[in-house]
Amino acid sequence: MPSPHHIRPLDLADDATAVAVHRIGRAAYAVEAEIIGFDGIPALREGLAEMRAQDLRWVGAVAEGGELAGFLAWEEAPGGAIGIDRLCVAPAFFRRGVASLLLRHALAELFPGRPVHVTTGAANAPAVRLYEGFGFARGADFSPVPGLAMATFSRPTAVRPPDRRATRPATS
Repeated sequence: MPSPHHIRPLDLADDATAVAVHRIGRAAYAVEAEIIGFDGIPALREGLAEMRAQDLRWVGAVAEGGELAGFLAWEEAPGGAIGIDRLCVAPAFFRRGVASLLLRHALAELFPGRPVHVTTGAANAPAVRLYEGFGFARGADFSPVPGLAMATFSRPTAVRPPDRRATRPATS
């Protein structure tokens, strides 16, 4: 399966886009539910209309053939801070850098220089590693319901997203 090659805004008023986003979200949250041992993730039970009604902005990572590989949705808080609401990757695109591509784009292009906050399941090791790798500092964990531990992360404005290109060996 080809890797995603570009990011584009997503318009959930478009039925095909909304259905694809909803499908990917449910599949990704089902995997997270297994990882964290909790199947009560609200977005896992969210209907298409409920998802569309969220006051969020959306971008997607699109593969070469036009297939949506993943998406990131966020909200702007008073004072200019950003709250990442969801970052989901289609299971067929796991471990292909899709989440990193989306997060790098968002931090550098969509909300550079702004504080960013996100929460994820505390036991979701892949997500924890992702956010820590992008300079997010882990804050206090909390438990919104019995059986679920959530981790909070924040990223100060001075941190720059990692440039993965810089880690490639130089050629002469």
